[in-house]
Amino acid sequence: QLQLVESGGGLVQPGGSLRLSCRASLTIVNFNTVMWLRQAPGKQRELVASIDGHDKPDYSNFVKGRFTISRDPAKPTVYLQMNNLKPDDSGVYYCHTENPYDTWGQGTHVTVSS
Repeated sequence: QLQLVESGGGLVQPGGSLRLSCRASLTIVNFNTVMWLRQAPGKQRELVASIDGHDKPDYSNFVKGRFTISRDPAKPTVYLQMNNLKPDDSGVYYCHTENPYDTWGQGTHVTVSS
């Protein structure tokens, strides 16, 4: 059964960096789109970035130029490198795929604060 496990969250000062990891239990994720979403307290969950089965990345406007999504198919893990973090980037970050079926990780907390 496919499972996704996120890690790498934590507390960081504004302007700092974090790298989130989303490790999958099955290599089938290497051929499908994997997304990172986030949810701040009191706000709706929003798409941050995605990487498709051909490793083509896509980003929401609010993270372009700051975040980078990538994949290591051998592990298989999808990463989200987050640079120049802002307080508005705080929230719970989730890894998600819709193929072969709808699967979510448990989330990892990111807090950007001085």
